[in-house]
Amino acid sequence: MKLICIGRNYINHINELKNEKPSDPVVFIKPDTAILLKKQPFFIPDYSKNIQHEVEVIVKINRVGKYIETKFAHKYYDHIGLGIDFTARDLQQKLKASGLPWEKAKAFDGSAVVGKWAPKSTFESLENLSFSLKKNDVVVQSGNTQQMLWGIDAVIAYVSQFFTLKIGDIIFTGTPAGVGQVQAGDILKGYIENEEFFNIKVK
Repeated sequence: MKLICIGRNYINHINELKNEKPSDPVVFIKPDTAILLKKQPFFIPDYSKNIQHEVEVIVKINRVGKYIETKFAHKYYDHIGLGIDFTARDLQQKLKASGLPWEKAKAFDGSAVVGKWAPKSTFESLENLSFSLKKNDVVVQSGNTQQMLWGIDAVIAYVSQFFTLKIGDIIFTGTPAGVGQVQAGDILKGYIENEEFFNIKVK
């Protein structure tokens, strides 16, 4: 399985990092080794001095698909969840400045938190879904899927043009503003609406 990640999908996050608004979704890949193992802490890697949290709504693909039309994309997932795309921001900035790929900053071991899954039928509307991240019980990121430049179904349709989607693939749909650095000892808790989807410790 693979993790397909969408960057720059919330305008307030684009602005906070002083990036340009893209004309198409920004797409990058994480390998399955990026998934943080269940009940394990996140260990800050020694090659970065600025690991930042990016909380994101995630979806799990339930059937094989290619060249999916947006109107049919809803058939390709039954569950949604919440995750974190950990980013070595200092390394990413260095790579970007050199015109190099981001993988070392985005796809390292443990860089993807995948919380619990919930049936999408649990929620009244996936186009108006509130989610948040608390760091040490203080809300540091909050967003709503209605703020996305490209909604979940549009993202699935877009990425399926380039990659065959397979059962178990996970799509990270982008992060709102409020990304910030994590430190050893931090406790990170993620919520969709008022329900907790993950709780991890940083070491």
